[in-house]
Amino acid sequence: MRKAVSIVDTTLRDGEQRPGITFSIEDKIRLAGLLDQAGVYEIEAGFYDAGLEGRDYIRRIMENRKKALVSVWSLLNPECVEQAARQKPDLIHIGTPVSYVQIYHKLKKNKKWVEKTLQDCIQVAKDYGVGVTVGLEDATRADVAFMNHLLRLMERQGVEAVRLADTVGILAPQRARQMVRELKEAVSLKIEIHEHNDFGMAAANSIVMAAAGADMVDATLFGIGERAGNCDLYEFVHAAGRKFELDVKKADVRRAEILLKEIMAGGKNHDTADGI
Repeated sequence: MRKAVSIVDTTLRDGEQRPGITFSIEDKIRLAGLLDQAGVYEIEAGFYDAGLEGRDYIRRIMENRKKALVSVWSLLNPECVEQAARQKPDLIHIGTPVSYVQIYHKLKKNKKWVEKTLQDCIQVAKDYGVGVTVGLEDATRADVAFMNHLLRLMERQGVEAVRLADTVGILAPQRARQMVRELKEAVSLKIEIHEHNDFGMAAANSIVMAAAGADMVDATLFGIGERAGNCDLYEFVHAAGRKFELDVKKADVRRAEILLKEIMAGGKNHDTADGI
């Protein structure tokens, strides 16, 4: 029996970080509809900003979807989590820097601050009745003991899944397989993987990690995303379709790609996106 693997599409969030792409609200709603039709398990709808995207944005995507869960990405900040939770998505994804580079140099904080703030953020989402997933940012350069400590805290607070993010795209298949196995041994949380393509290994690593026990794989249309991009949705489905049980239909992915190609060709309405 083939292992079931769910697809989390992050075209509307990480994909928009590709230089030259900014999606309008209507672009996002149309793309989300096609991704839902294609059979993805979860649509990461983006980073909610009432000032930029209006208060109808998440609601309209959720009203139109037939099956897919809709998640909103949030900074590791209780106020940001609360703003996202007020939109009543199915899930809030809390991006949580875990490497020393990100904690001490990017955030100018320490591990204790990350631990406490993460617990506060999770509680805010829970108070609003919204499910939580947590992304371990730069996990492939992080201290394993610290990550395991956070994983146990998340498990106790009822987090639904943890995202292992290869933020700078440095993994090779052997280490990718090992990391998933280590996480599966540490906790019973669902494991989601998020591969970047800096060394051209995003699709290959995603297949290896799914085979090692990951429950969910992140991908984007055409593999668009920050820097060299992410795991290509069509490539993953095409390569892994016989190995895993996937609900995503390749023909419908192609339809979504056609729309994205039209949006990207629009040019004049799509300025360079800021990274999140």
